[in-house]
Amino acid sequence: MSPLVSVDDLAAELAADAPVRLLDVRWRLDRAEGRPDYLLGHLPGAVYVDLERELARPGVPEQGRHPLPDRADLEAAARRWGVRAGDRLVAYDDNDGVAAARAWWLLRRHGLDVRVLDGGFRAWVASGRRLEHSDRAAAAGDVSLPEGSGGLATIDEAAVAPARGVLLDVRAPQHYRGQVAGADPVSGHIPGALNLPTVAHIAPDGLLRGPDEVRTSLAAVGIGADTDVVITCSSGIASAHTALAFAVAGYGRARVFAGSWSQWSRDPGRPVATGASPAAAIGVV
Repeated sequence: MSPLVSVDDLAAELAADAPVRLLDVRWRLDRAEGRPDYLLGHLPGAVYVDLERELARPGVPEQGRHPLPDRADLEAAARRWGVRAGDRLVAYDDNDGVAAARAWWLLRRHGLDVRVLDGGFRAWVASGRRLEHSDRAAAAGDVSLPEGSGGLATIDEAAVAPARGVLLDVRAPQHYRGQVAGADPVSGHIPGALNLPTVAHIAPDGLLRGPDEVRTSLAAVGIGADTDVVITCSSGIASAHTALAFAVAGYGRARVFAGSWSQWSRDPGRPVATGASPAAAIGVV
């Protein structure tokens, strides 16, 4: 099954009263609190999901800016969203699916049936379908989450990924090259990492590019269906979006380094590369 659902198909499921729970995951680096936008208008029945507090674990800087939440905390959050056993989840945002992909990747690791709305909030609005303009508190759910499994790489596995396959850095080129200061102590990239920004997988209309287009862009950096890939970014959000693109392409061997650069740059002694090539000028954190 595709990890994506179109606006038309989602509308049909909702009209048929299918057990679909909508998760509004509006978040972006320059506007981390998405609730005000949610209150201004959201898909009917959607509950707001706080990426910073529910899809991450605050207060653990040595693990990066968005470390994964504990299983029990994520389960409690899912029950607050009203998730019940057997529900199908659809996550959406207004940022080309980048934040929604974090929910998809994380919740899928814990056994939930979850998809991303292709085109997100903007595609729903463009279709002319109605919105709700108020808060929504869901009745408590009863879902039980197993421990997360699969799809995750540790910092030490990221370090050796270039020797065993591909370490794919999906940040914008200026961040990969260390040309701009970000939110982390040091700028640059993990030595050996190749750069393919996750925005390469987003079409001009905000939809995710099709399987053939994704496979073509991955082939350009030497990635095929059987390549062992570890994906890294700033703090594990954009990496999940690239993992979504891998799933659309039918490639199942990609893992996400959840701490990404925000963890690497805070771990003393880790090497740092700057410049346009995978192993350009190298220093030490």
